[in-house]
Amino acid sequence: MIGRIRQFVTEVRTEMGKVTWSSKQELIHSTIIVLAVMFFLSVFIGAVDFVYSHLVKLLLR
Repeated sequence: MIGRIRQFVTEVRTEMGKVTWSSKQELIHSTIIVLAVMFFLSVFIGAVDFVYSHLVKLLLR
């Protein structure tokens, strides 16, 4: 059991060494893009929900 755990940890370390990590600048730009897209999508979905809810209220009167 201990041998299998040791082998697993060794393989994980080997694979992590093969990973290409993003630079700090790339990470910051990607984060800004994700936050901006999330903001605009939330505003859009909120506006669509607002309009549809008012349309449904008008139809049910």
